[in-house]
Amino acid sequence: MKICRDGSGCEMNKKLSALTGVAVLAFSMTACAPQQEKEVSAEKKEPAQHLADQQIMADAWYQTSGEMKALYYQGYNTGKLRLDEALAKSTDKKPAIILDLDETVLDNSPFQASAIKTGKGFPYKWDEWVQAAKAKAVPGAVDFLTYADQKGVDIYYISGRTTSQLEATIKNLKNLHIPQATKDHVLLTGPKDEGKETRRQKVATNHNVVLLFGDNLSDFSGFDKKSITDRNKLVEEQKEAFGQKLIVFPNPMYGDWEGAIYNYDYSISDKQKDKLRREQLQYFN
Repeated sequence: MKICRDGSGCEMNKKLSALTGVAVLAFSMTACAPQQEKEVSAEKKEPAQHLADQQIMADAWYQTSGEMKALYYQGYNTGKLRLDEALAKSTDKKPAIILDLDETVLDNSPFQASAIKTGKGFPYKWDEWVQAAKAKAVPGAVDFLTYADQKGVDIYYISGRTTSQLEATIKNLKNLHIPQATKDHVLLTGPKDEGKETRRQKVATNHNVVLLFGDNLSDFSGFDKKSITDRNKLVEEQKEAFGQKLIVFPNPMYGDWEGAIYNYDYSISDKQKDKLRREQLQYFN
C-alpha cells in the first residue's frame, strides 16, 4: 500500500498500524507474565518457608566461615589452659568436665540445612538424623577431649537428646574416637528430666567440676527458661566466669536465644514467630 504524504487514501495502513500495536501490547503482557507470577508466588510463600529462608545465612556462616572454626579452636584452646590451671590445684574430689553434645562436640548443621530445603524444622527427621550417627566433630573437640582423657579427667556429656537415642549417640561418638563415650558418661534426657541441672548436680556430687562447655546458656546453671532481659542480665552478672569456668561456642542456627523470643512457646504459628523475630530487631532510621 502506497503511503500518501497528505494522509489521504491510507485507511488500510492505519488499520495495519492499529493491529500491530495490539500485537505488541499482547506480546509485552505475555513477556511480563512470568515475572508477575514469580512475584505473586513469593507473596504467597508459606510462613514455614519464610522461617527456613531466614536460616540460610546462619547455616551458611556455620558451614563455610573460617570464623566458625576459629571460635571453636579458641574455645577449646582456652579450655586446655583452664584445665591445666585447675589440675595444678589439689582437691578431695576427682576433676571432671561437662560438655553439651550438639554444636559443642557434634556438628548437626547438615540437619539444620535440610530445613531450608524442606521448609520443615525440628523435630522433622531429627531422630532419623541421630540414628544415622553421621555427625562430624566440631573443630578442636577431639584433640581437647583426648587431652583431658589422658590427664585422667572424667568427661561427662549432658545433652538434650533423649535416652531412646543413647545407642546411636554413643556409636556416633565412638566413630569419631571421642573418649569416655559410655552409658555412664553420656547422660541424655529421660522422661522426667526438665533441663540439665539435675544431671549436672549428679556429676558434681562425686566430682570437682572444673569446666563446662556449651553453645547455649542453658548448658550452664541458672539460665533455664529465662526471658531475653534476664538472660542478658545474668550474663553481665557472671561475666568473669566466661572464659574461666564456662566456655561458650557459637550457634546462630538455634537455641534458647530463639526460644526466649517466643517466651518458649514453640507451638505458636510460624507467622507469629516471624512477627516476633522482626519485633526484636533494632533498626536504623
